[in-house]
Amino acid sequence: MHWQPKRQAALSLHTQIVTWFTDNIRSGDFPPGMKCPPQRVLAVQFGVNRSTVHTAMEELQANGLIESIVGKGTFICADPWQALLSQPKWQRYIDTSIHKPNMDTIQLINDYEQRSDMIRLGTGELATTLLPTASLEQSLAHITLSPRALGYSEPQGSIALREALCVHLQKRGIHTTPRNILIVSGALQALQLIALGLLERGSLVFHEEASYLQSIHPFQSAGMQLLGRRLTQIDKPSMQAMLQTRQGVCYVMPTLHNPTGYSWSEAEKQTFYTMCQQLSLPIIEDDVYEALQFDGTSIRPLKANDRSGHVLYIGSISKALSAGLRIGWIVAPEAVIQRLADVKMQTDYGSSALSQAVVTHWLTSGLYDASVDTLRQQLQQRARYTETLLHMYLRDVASWQSPTGGYYIWLRFHEPVIQKSLFLQLIQRGVLINPGYMYQPNDFHHIRLSFSYASEAELKTGIQLLSQLVNEALLSPKKKRPD
Repeated sequence: MHWQPKRQAALSLHTQIVTWFTDNIRSGDFPPGMKCPPQRVLAVQFGVNRSTVHTAMEELQANGLIESIVGKGTFICADPWQALLSQPKWQRYIDTSIHKPNMDTIQLINDYEQRSDMIRLGTGELATTLLPTASLEQSLAHITLSPRALGYSEPQGSIALREALCVHLQKRGIHTTPRNILIVSGALQALQLIALGLLERGSLVFHEEASYLQSIHPFQSAGMQLLGRRLTQIDKPSMQAMLQTRQGVCYVMPTLHNPTGYSWSEAEKQTFYTMCQQLSLPIIEDDVYEALQFDGTSIRPLKANDRSGHVLYIGSISKALSAGLRIGWIVAPEAVIQRLADVKMQTDYGSSALSQAVVTHWLTSGLYDASVDTLRQQLQQRARYTETLLHMYLRDVASWQSPTGGYYIWLRFHEPVIQKSLFLQLIQRGVLINPGYMYQPNDFHHIRLSFSYASEAELKTGIQLLSQLVNEALLSPKKKRPD
């Protein structure tokens, strides 16, 4: 067995192994009754972890192609042909399904993020050392759940949590009522509900040129078209022309934008809001990083000045407390909330009652505000250290703006060196990055560099390797040719 899976391929390693076995069984090279080598031997031959081989062998067994006999080993089934002939053509189903797949780069990131030996320079979550794990654990003792709370949630979510959010949002200048709030399982679900519950197929979804929205597919999978524009500079006639025959909506992150980290000025927000108001164009405001301004200031969101119900406001505790709790919210006109709540109930019957109770306790007890104060200081220290490393290793080949909050530095290289080939080379060296082309098609200049997850030692090693490979790429005559 001289074959090995390709780490650069779009398919995961275990899927390549399953396909290779299946092809050999189908061709007759692996006849019925043939004994397979032990998994530890296959792992060495394939150049992968044993867990990868184990996953592949489990799938082959589930497909009816191999069988394990205790004390004897693993064998090709006596009649694998029947399994192969009767199996549905799953790839055809996959290729024609409604929901669009992630781009290859994102699938590889999701796969390699499960490995503990990878340095994750792009991960958009908090390091385990930054999570208030002990405090969250202790808070469980203060939570009382009624028998009813252990059943399905009410359509809009816990009334106690919605009331607590009303108080919390007042600090952001948002005055609302529990009737205007829907609890969701994170900001991504909020976008999915809006796509399914409010917009028609063919709608235009405007977003900033580089956008997190390009890395996920709630709108494209629902048949909508994304349009990247400089929203703080676009003029009313241009928008009006594009909206003559099609429904539209704007998706924005005015505070600590993902991936750029930019925050709009008050003038930019007012100009943009006025234009959308004149066009009767709804705005989706994603404000999940709002608590993470390093200086602790609270930047007023668009929603704070919304008196006509144009803004669908999305918030979450995922970035400031815990992504695993999966609690976010939408603030919108009551009719919109009722519609989205109905769609949500058809989707999952409500968000976790336990998570809602935990978040309610943290908001009402003061634990959340105290935890965020500490977190802001920790993130600022990490940002400063990361900038020190960038000055040491990348100042001659890249530029950036100092972050004022959040998780990221939007690192711009002078030459278009952030190709997929560089991304794959870094993976081979144990480093994961989030390339700019994930957020803006054909952007080979940027990396979204996260300082929220990797340790200081990992940041230094990862940025050193990034610098080394970038400089090697700059010496290559093919540096300007996209992959």
